Amino acid sequence: MSGYKTGFEDRKTASAEAKKLQLERLRAKLNQVDPERVKARLAVEASRAEREAKKRAEREAALEAERAVKAAREAQEAARREAERLAEEATREAEQAEDRARKQALEELRAQQKAARDARYAARKNRKRRG
Repeated sequence: MSGYKTGFEDRKTASAEAKKLQLERLRAKLNQVDPERVKARLAVEASRAEREAKKRAEREAALEAERAVKAAREAQEAARREAERLAEEATREAEQAEDRARKQALEELRAQQKAARDARYAARKNRKRRG
């Protein structure tokens, strides 16, 4: 039991030696290269890279599909707007043609009315001269 009665310096030295020994063991363990672990780590990294490449390809494919859908939607919208524009233009042209026809009919009516009025005036003048 006399071995248990050591001084502070002895305990401090023993503790420092124990720490050194643990540190040496840890360094030896860390410096040790295990080929199996290296292979496993490389395999994990390769599978991770493969998964990331696959995800990237899927994202790019999804983006490409989305772009194609958007382009198709825009083309469809442009075609619809063009059809509306053509329909409005045709309607406007029809209205203008109708207006022109109405104006022409009105001018013809006025010309007929004037001719009839002139004929009445001429007839009245003739009656006064004969009369």
